[in-house]
Amino acid sequence: MLTTKPKNLIQRGCVAAFLFTAMLAFLLACSRRDPNPTLDAGRLTRVVVDEAGRNVTVPLRIERVVSLAPSLTEIVYAIGAGDRLVGDTEYCDYPSEAKRVAKVGDTLHPSAERIVALHPQVVLVSTASQLESFTTLLAEHQIAVFVMDAHDLEGVFHSIQDLGDLFNEQPRAEKLVANLRDRTAAVENAVNLRKRIRVFYQLSDRPLYTAGRDSFTTDLIRRAGGESVTANVPGAWPRFSDESALASQPEAIILPTGGAIGTANSEVAEPLKKSAAVRSGRVYKINDDHLSRPGPRLVDGLEELARALHPEAFKP
Repeated sequence: MLTTKPKNLIQRGCVAAFLFTAMLAFLLACSRRDPNPTLDAGRLTRVVVDEAGRNVTVPLRIERVVSLAPSLTEIVYAIGAGDRLVGDTEYCDYPSEAKRVAKVGDTLHPSAERIVALHPQVVLVSTASQLESFTTLLAEHQIAVFVMDAHDLEGVFHSIQDLGDLFNEQPRAEKLVANLRDRTAAVENAVNLRKRIRVFYQLSDRPLYTAGRDSFTTDLIRRAGGESVTANVPGAWPRFSDESALASQPEAIILPTGGAIGTANSEVAEPLKKSAAVRSGRVYKINDDHLSRPGPRLVDGLEELARALHPEAFKP
């Protein structure tokens, strides 16, 4: 004689099988994203490599993050993860939502105590140099530190994709990068056959600082159809002597001003006032946020640079 299980036992078995299948599917999905997910203190984690080459253990789903650079804050919002930002710096003012996020100090001197009090899972920093002063304290509170370090426009695109992976926002990040690449290609195609303009980038006038060999701005000037007169100066933002400025004889001067720094750096430095650039009226003021922040708006800066240096290339 055939026997049947009671109906409630069958239902329980179905529920158990469903839950097991759902969990298995979840783990398989996680393993496709990271081949080695682990269970740590009751939560799934994965190991990612940041742009300083460090192995960083982070949750599979990051819900709370602190950004210590305006450029990284802009990327977080641009890829659709702004609702997970619980802290940023006093300089993080774009988009407007970033102004309402809890502040943890400035970029160079963030407060480790404020960061810890926000209970982030990950802290984003823009260079490895920001790590040293408080990494140990954050590690004691099981807060991961993820380093981003873009040195050119291609590096910015890579950073956007890295944060897309970190926040599981790959489609948004890929779409954003594709759009930025298209705009970049359009600029480069427009200026490709134009005579390159010798450019001096004046980061500040007193003392005189400029963009050096390792600055993403130097790459931006090249893509815009210019040639930075300080492209071979070591470092990213070197101090420049008055004598060297006099000898550089640029054909155009770029003054990054009007963004976060307001009207600062709005005048040409004294040793450059007799340059060919000033005599011919080729001094261009461009929003410093578009030139000094290695985020999505850097392509805005590229377009503005190219139109300033080669206006004839963009006439209808």
